[in-house]
Amino acid sequence: MSTAATDLPRTSGERDSTPLRFVTAASLFDGHDAAINIMRRLIQAQGVEVVHLGHNRSVEDIVQAAIQEDADGIAVSSYQGGHNEYFRYMVDRLRELGAEHVRVFGGGGGTITPEEIRALMDYGVERIYHPHDGMELGLQAMIEDLVARTLAARRETVAPAASETTVEIAAMISAIEEGIFDASELAALRKEWQIKAGQVPVIGITGTGGAGKSSVTDEILNRFLASFPDKRIAVLAVDPTRRRTGGALLGDRIRMNSLRSDRIYMRSIATRRQHLATSEMLGDHIAYLKSQGFDLVIVETAGIGQSDSEIVDMVDYSVYVMTSEYGAASQLEKIDMLDFADLIVLNKYDKRGAEDALRDIRKQWKRNHVAFQTDDKDVPVYPTIASQFNDPGVSWMFAELCRRVAEKAGLDLDKWTPEIDTSIREPRSTAMIPGSRIRYLAEISEQGRAINNRIDTQAELASRAQHIYESLKLLEDPELPAELEAYKTESLSGGDDRSLLVLRQRYQEALNDLTPSSIAALREWPARRDGVRSEQFSYTVRGREITGDNYRESLSHQRIPKIAAPDFTDWGELLTFLKKENLPGGYPYTGGVYPYRRLGEDPTRMFAGEGTPERTNRRFHYLSQGQPAARLSTAFESVTMYGEDPHERPDIYGKVGNSGVSIATVDDMKKLYSGFDLCAPSTSVSMTINGPAPIILAFFMNTAIDQQVEKHLRATGGWEDALKKVDAYFEGKSRPAYEGGLPEGNDGLGLGLLGVSGDMVVDEETYARIREETLSMVRGTVQADILKEDQAQNTCIFSTEFAMKMMGDVQQFFIENNVRNYYSISISGYHIAEAGANPISQLAFTLSNGFTIVEYYLARGMDIDAFAPNLSFFFSNGMDPEYSVIGRVARRIWARAMKERYGASARSQMLKYHVQTSGRSLHAQEISFNDIRTTLQALYALFDNCNSLHTNAFDEAITTPTEQSVRRAVAIQLIISRELGLNFCENPWQGSFVINELTDLVEEAVYQEFERISERGGVLGAMDTMYQRGKIQEESLYYEHKKHDGSLPLIGVNTFLPEEGQEDEVHELELIRSTDAEKKDQIRHVRAFQATHANAGEEALVRLQAVARERGNVFAELMETVKSSSLGQISGALYDVGGEYRRNM
Repeated sequence: MSTAATDLPRTSGERDSTPLRFVTAASLFDGHDAAINIMRRLIQAQGVEVVHLGHNRSVEDIVQAAIQEDADGIAVSSYQGGHNEYFRYMVDRLRELGAEHVRVFGGGGGTITPEEIRALMDYGVERIYHPHDGMELGLQAMIEDLVARTLAARRETVAPAASETTVEIAAMISAIEEGIFDASELAALRKEWQIKAGQVPVIGITGTGGAGKSSVTDEILNRFLASFPDKRIAVLAVDPTRRRTGGALLGDRIRMNSLRSDRIYMRSIATRRQHLATSEMLGDHIAYLKSQGFDLVIVETAGIGQSDSEIVDMVDYSVYVMTSEYGAASQLEKIDMLDFADLIVLNKYDKRGAEDALRDIRKQWKRNHVAFQTDDKDVPVYPTIASQFNDPGVSWMFAELCRRVAEKAGLDLDKWTPEIDTSIREPRSTAMIPGSRIRYLAEISEQGRAINNRIDTQAELASRAQHIYESLKLLEDPELPAELEAYKTESLSGGDDRSLLVLRQRYQEALNDLTPSSIAALREWPARRDGVRSEQFSYTVRGREITGDNYRESLSHQRIPKIAAPDFTDWGELLTFLKKENLPGGYPYTGGVYPYRRLGEDPTRMFAGEGTPERTNRRFHYLSQGQPAARLSTAFESVTMYGEDPHERPDIYGKVGNSGVSIATVDDMKKLYSGFDLCAPSTSVSMTINGPAPIILAFFMNTAIDQQVEKHLRATGGWEDALKKVDAYFEGKSRPAYEGGLPEGNDGLGLGLLGVSGDMVVDEETYARIREETLSMVRGTVQADILKEDQAQNTCIFSTEFAMKMMGDVQQFFIENNVRNYYSISISGYHIAEAGANPISQLAFTLSNGFTIVEYYLARGMDIDAFAPNLSFFFSNGMDPEYSVIGRVARRIWARAMKERYGASARSQMLKYHVQTSGRSLHAQEISFNDIRTTLQALYALFDNCNSLHTNAFDEAITTPTEQSVRRAVAIQLIISRELGLNFCENPWQGSFVINELTDLVEEAVYQEFERISERGGVLGAMDTMYQRGKIQEESLYYEHKKHDGSLPLIGVNTFLPEEGQEDEVHELELIRSTDAEKKDQIRHVRAFQATHANAGEEALVRLQAVARERGNVFAELMETVKSSSLGQISGALYDVGGEYRRNM
C-alpha cells in the first residue's frame, strides 16, 4: 500500500500539505555548479520539490521551466559576472509572462557586491545572499529563510478560467495534482477532456533507475521535432518523492536539450506516494494534456525497480528502457515489463556484456510471448547508445516506434513515418580506449609500486656491496678493484685466505644483483655532483650549449649554490636518491625537468582578460614593459568560453567582456595580440579556453600566420600593393580597426591585415611557406582539456565524443605540420581544485586524464614521441601540506609511466608543471589578506620547481582585477624570485625529511585513486557514473562544512574577524566591469565581420560540416573556416554534426 506524501514524517514542524516547487540552476555561461548543487540538496531536504536545471542556463531556460513547472521560486547562482542584467531580465520576463508571483533568489559569492544586492532587491529580486549572510546565518538558516520567504508569498492554487497560455496549462495541472476539484467537478472535466482529445497517442517510457530514460526521451524528442515540424508534444516526467522529507528531486529536465523548442511542453511530477513509479493523478494529467491540442503525449515514469508496470494501463504504447546490468539471465524472468512493453530499448549498448544481453533479452521475450519462431530482427528489442550523438540505433528505434505507435493507435501511417536514415541499424560503439587497454591506470599503479620496491631492493644490495667493499679495503685486499668494478674471475677462487675469498664472492654477488642502470647511476654520480659544484655549468639543449654560474653571492659574501647536491656516502642512500629523486634534469625528474631554470626568464606569467581585445591588449603591454620575455596568459569571458557571439539579449549582454576578454572573430584575436611577435622566442601565449578551444586556437594560429605575412610584405616592399588589394576588398564596406590609441610598446604588428586573411595578399606558394614556418615557431599553450570540464568546470559545449575527437584532430594537425613548440592541450587540475577537490584528488584526476589522452591518441595511431612533448599540465596550489609536493609526485609518476609503459623518449617523459595560485582561497571577507595566502602558495610552486607561475590578484574574489592589483600579484612572485635568498637555490625542497615523506604518501594515495578509477572502467567509465564529479562535490561540501563550523581556521573569514562596523570596508574597491560602449563595440564588430564575409562564411560552414560528417580532421578545416565565420556561427554549425553537450545531475 502506498503512503501519501502528505502523511510522511517531516524533519521539522508542520507545513502546508502541498510541497513548494523550486527551479534551481547556475546562470548562463556559468559552469560553477558546486554551490547550487549543495543548495538544491538542502532545499530538497526542507520538503521542497526541486527541478534542477544544472549549469549554463539562460533566463529563458529558467523562466520557461518555472512557468511550465508552476514553480513557487527560482534559486540561481551567478559567479561569472553580468548578474545585474541577468537578474533584472529574469524579473522582467516573469512579469511579461504573468508569473510575477515566482520568487527569485540568487547568490554569487563575493562577485555580487552589497550595493548591487540592494539595487537588485529593490528591482524585484526577493533576496540575494552574500558570503556575510552565510557566515552569520549558516547554510541551513539561509535555506530556511529562502523557504519561509517563498511560503509567505505563495499564491493559492485555483483552477484557471481558460487554458490558452502556458501559465494557465501549468496552473490546471497543479489544480488537478492538488485535488482541488470534488468528484462531480472532476467527472465533468474528464468528459470535457475526452471530447476535446481526439486521436492523440500516449507513449509511456519506463525502466530502471540509471538506464538512461531521460536521454532516450530527449533523443526521441529531437528526432520528432526534426521529422514532424508541424506537431506539438507534451511530456510528463515522474520522479519519486522522498519518504523522509516529502521533498523530491525532479531531475529529468537537466538531461533534455530538446526542451528549448516552443513545440514542447514539459511538466515534472513527484509521485507524492511511496513504492510506486507514477503519481495518483497521472491519468487525469494525461487526459487533460490530450485535450490541449498536443499531437503526442510522452510519459516518463520514475525508475525505481524492475516491476514498474503500472504505466501500461495509462498509455497507448509502452516502452521499457533497460541496460545489460540486470544480473544473471534468470533475472529477466522477474521483469514484468518484458511481458507488457510494446517496445524494449537496450540502452548503453557500448557497455561490457551488451551483445550477450541483447541475445538473452530477445530469447526471454520469445519465451514470454510464446513466439519462438519469430526472427530476431522482428523482436521489438532495440540496442541504443542514447548518450552518443546521432546514434543509428536510436534512429532505427525511433522509426520503428513511430510505425508501431501509428499502427496500434490507428493513425495515418504516412503522417507518422519520419524521413530518417535507417540504413545502419545498430549502434556504432566508438570506444576511445580499446577494451584490451582499459586497465591502464591500475597497471600504472602496479608498475609504480613495483619500481619503488625494486629501488628499495637495489638500495639494500648497493649498501651491502659497499659495506663488503669497505671491509675489503680495510683488509687491504691486494686484488681490490675500483669502486663498483668487478673482480677478475681468477680472484674469486683459490688462495689461502678463505675469509677474504668469501668476502670477494659476496661483493661480487651483490654487484651482479645490481642492474646495469643502478651501477651506471652510481658510477656517473661523482661527475654529475662535480658539475653542479664547479664554478660554472654547461649542458646542451637541442644542439645548443647552455652555460652559466653555479653560485650566487649573497650580501654576506657567501656563495649560494644554484643546485644543492646531497653528500650521501652510502651507496644505497645515494641510489635511492638517484632513482626516486635525482637532481633537476635527471630521470625521474622529481626535482624538476630541466637542469637549471632558463636564464633571464622568471616563471612569471602576465595575466589579463577584460573587456574588448583592445583593452586586454593594453593590459598585456603594461604588464610586459621592461620584462625580458612576454608570457601572456589570457582569460576569456564566459560568452566566449561557451562558444557564443556577443548579443544584445540582456543575459548575454551583461556578460560580454566581464571577467575575461571577448573574442568572437579572428580580427578580435589579431587586435588582442597586436604588437607582440607571436613567433619570437621570447613570446609565448597561454589561452584558458576549453569547449570552443579548437576554434579559438584556429583564430590564434591564423593571427600568427598573418603577422608573419605582414612582416614579409613590409620587408620585401610588397606592402603598398597589398594595401591596394585590401582597399579594393573593402570598397563600400566598413573596415575593422583597433579602437583607440595604441599603447606604449605596441608597434601595430598584426593590425595591417584586419578583416582579411594573408592568403588574399600573397601568392599561394609564399603563403604556404610562411604558414609552415610560422607553425614550427609559434610558442604557447591552449587548455583544451575537455575531460576535466566534464568532471568539474562545465564549459563543455559539444558532446564528449565529438570534443575528444577534435582534441585528437588538433594533435594530428600539429604532428603533420611540425608544431613543436606549442602545447596542444594543458591538462588541468586547477579547475578540478576550484570545483572543490582536495590536492590528492586534483593530482590523481589530472594525471589520470593525462594518461587517458595518451591512450586515446595511441588508439588513433599516433606515435608517443610525436605527441607527448605537446602535452602540458596545469595545477592549482593551495594551502594544504600536500600542495608542497604535487609537482614532484606528478613528474615522478608521469616520467616512469612514459618510460616504462609507453617506451617514450626523455623529452616525452618530462612533465611540464605550470601552476596558478588557488582561486578558491580568495575570499571576499578581509580581501587584502588574500595576497598573504597567494604569497605562500607561490612559494610552494617556486620551491617545487614549476615551469611557470600565475599569481592571482587579491581582488579577483569580487571583480576582474585592476591594473594595480595585477601588478601586486606579479610583484609577489618577482619578489620571491629575485629577492628571497633561499630561492637562489633551484632545488630547496630536496633533502627535507618532511618533503620526502609527503612525496611518498601522496604518490601512494594517487596510486590508490588510480585503482578506484580503474575499477569503474578507467576515466571515461568513471565519468559515466559521475564518480569524479561526485567525489569533487563531496570534498567541496566537506571543506564548506569545516569552514562554516570553524574547525578549518580561515583568518578574516571565520576567525580573527574585523571589529563590528568595519566588515564591509574591504568592498570599497574599484570594480572592473566592461562598459556599455565596449559591449556595443563587440556586438557591432562581430555583426560587421559576418556581413563582410557572408557569402564566403556560409560556404565555409558547409565545408566544415561535410568534413565533420566524414570524420575528417575538423581542426585542419577550422583553420580555413575561421577566416570568414564567427565563433557563434561555427559552434552552431558543429552542434548540428557533432552534438551538443548533455548536462548531468
